[in-house]
Amino acid sequence: MLDNLVLNLRVAYARLWVRVKGGNREPEWLVAEMFIPVLTLSAYVFMYRMLHAPPEFTGFVVIGGTMIAFWVNVLWNMSAQFYWEKETGNLEIYLVAPISRMAILLGMALGGFVNTTLRAVAILAAGILIFQVPFSLSEPVTALLMFFLTIVALYALGMLFASLFLLYGREAWHTANLFQEPVYFLSGSYFPTSSLPFFLQLLASFIPLTFGLDGIRQVVILNKGIADVWLNVLVLVVFIFVLLPLSKVALNYMENLGKKEGRLTLRWQ
Repeated sequence: MLDNLVLNLRVAYARLWVRVKGGNREPEWLVAEMFIPVLTLSAYVFMYRMLHAPPEFTGFVVIGGTMIAFWVNVLWNMSAQFYWEKETGNLEIYLVAPISRMAILLGMALGGFVNTTLRAVAILAAGILIFQVPFSLSEPVTALLMFFLTIVALYALGMLFASLFLLYGREAWHTANLFQEPVYFLSGSYFPTSSLPFFLQLLASFIPLTFGLDGIRQVVILNKGIADVWLNVLVLVVFIFVLLPLSKVALNYMENLGKKEGRLTLRWQ
């Protein structure tokens, strides 16, 4: 049992190292990924200022843009990774190795988290220095708790998506493209979801990012405490306890089904 745990931890570390090293091997990539998102934030910030919106709306935009970096990492650099490995012929190695597929995904998640954090910090710093966002950290522990729960819930969702990419390939790829912008909209990345119609708010409640963003904004921008965001914390915990076991079941099911039907390692499928 202990040997198996150590083996899977080494697998996670190996994938983490590759992700961190590969994601930062070209300095111009890092500059572009830090600079381009700031342009999108600027458009929303200037629009709100032109409309004379309350100052906290600028903070909503900056926090939303920061968390979008993690959502994009979950969607493409984690969920799609098994599909890319299949395309390059490496998936067979993962399948025959006596390791957990979730250990591989854990390493990808940790490595992606390190890379994305560097970019998110740059976006956050730009928001503070350029747009003078009025942040308040009267309860930093609550803010960190909300951030941690949001990240765990997002990466649990990414593991679930990975099983779809693993089996369905390009179909899941197009589905991810389809989901990207609607998630930005429904999760309220650039505005409070309370302004959405009830039906859209109901749809948004199925996305962990919605509750994470709302909770972080309440703590960091509106200066609220744990008593005000306890429902967000509870919902994110429920997401984690549902998505993590579900992702394991889905990965095992998709892998067994794919092996039975011969659809995992044939790139023309």
